[in-house]
Amino acid sequence: MRRSLLFIPGNRPNMIQNGEVLPADALIFDLEDSVVAQDKDAARDLVAQALSSLDFGSRERLVRINGMDTGLAGADLDAMVGSGVDTILLPKVMGAGTVEEAASLLEHAERAHDRQVGSTSIVALLETALGIERAFEVAGASPRVTGLALGGEDLSADLGCSRTREGWEIFYSRSRLVLAAKAHGLDALDTPFIDVHDLEGCRLDTLFAKQLGFTGKLCISPFHLEVIHQAFMPGKEEIDYARALILAMKESEALGQGALSFRGRMIDPPVLRQAQRMLELAGLAGLPLDEEADHDQG
Repeated sequence: MRRSLLFIPGNRPNMIQNGEVLPADALIFDLEDSVVAQDKDAARDLVAQALSSLDFGSRERLVRINGMDTGLAGADLDAMVGSGVDTILLPKVMGAGTVEEAASLLEHAERAHDRQVGSTSIVALLETALGIERAFEVAGASPRVTGLALGGEDLSADLGCSRTREGWEIFYSRSRLVLAAKAHGLDALDTPFIDVHDLEGCRLDTLFAKQLGFTGKLCISPFHLEVIHQAFMPGKEEIDYARALILAMKESEALGQGALSFRGRMIDPPVLRQAQRMLELAGLAGLPLDEEADHDQG
């Protein structure tokens, strides 16, 4: 489950250790933007040591490496694979070629460190106009790709526009990324909300992202975690509706009926899958699902 993915600077040992107790679904140890050039090697070693020695529980452990064009990516990938990283957050993805190059280096590193080939997944970070336009080819570039993520700040700089609280300047980019991710069965991960202290703005931004189809959100502050989790969780009414719909569908199938009308709406397979996904998400979050559901057909 990737509702929240929290960035942690790779050169801050205290913050890295705090990752053991932070309630994020996933932790992103950052070797790129948050680390100045002279600290790159030390940060790589620090994150590798943390992955090998600290207990982050069930949280997914990602590392944002340096870009494939920096001359640092190869060493980053080798060190992270050797330390057992789960997923690579691949920055500045410009097209399928970026992913394919990283996948090739990952395979080499996995063989060198006696890890199962293909065991390290990739989340592709799209943060340029070209990357967004090539989102569909990126999504299908490698079986390692499990998600697409949006980098709104770099994208806005590339577009020559200013970021706003409402985020309409990246509406098209958000929509295109979601379409590409959904078409390939991947997670769609929204850009972080930058104002650390504006919790209401973060809530509204996350709810809007959820409405667009995003499944999770990158995060730069622990203060945003609870807001993001609440926004991505289905409410009691949604859970009750989904549970009742699935029960009605099972009864309809048992009676050998065809199309199902449920609460005035014709139910087709996509609607049923959405209800099943909602209950799955609620179950993963530990929400109660055992209440008996009322339902009415007609």
